[in-house]
Amino acid sequence: MNCVTLATKAHALFTILIVSVAIMGTAFAEERTLYTLQADGLACPFCAYGVEKQLSRIDGVDTVSTDIESGTVLISMKPGTKLTQEQAAEAVDKAGFTMRGFQEPGR
Repeated sequence: MNCVTLATKAHALFTILIVSVAIMGTAFAEERTLYTLQADGLACPFCAYGVEKQLSRIDGVDTVSTDIESGTVLISMKPGTKLTQEQAAEAVDKAGFTMRGFQEPGR
């Protein structure tokens, strides 16, 4: 085998890998619903933990991640479940913060 043939095969395998990852990512996105909210006052990891803990108590929440700098919280819901703005606002309030924005998927 020459170098050109090896490079072509490596390129083909790399392309297959990238397409496979893209397909798997799409499948994950279709199964789980991702919500975004803005919370005022998140200043430290302890603050983020408090919000994440309250949101995680909501039925159907799969994962919660927080970006402290921007005050953005991402909530991934288990397949077949939804998060309402009221549920999110109540959880953020229980943690001692104010929810300023709530974005549902597709809106």
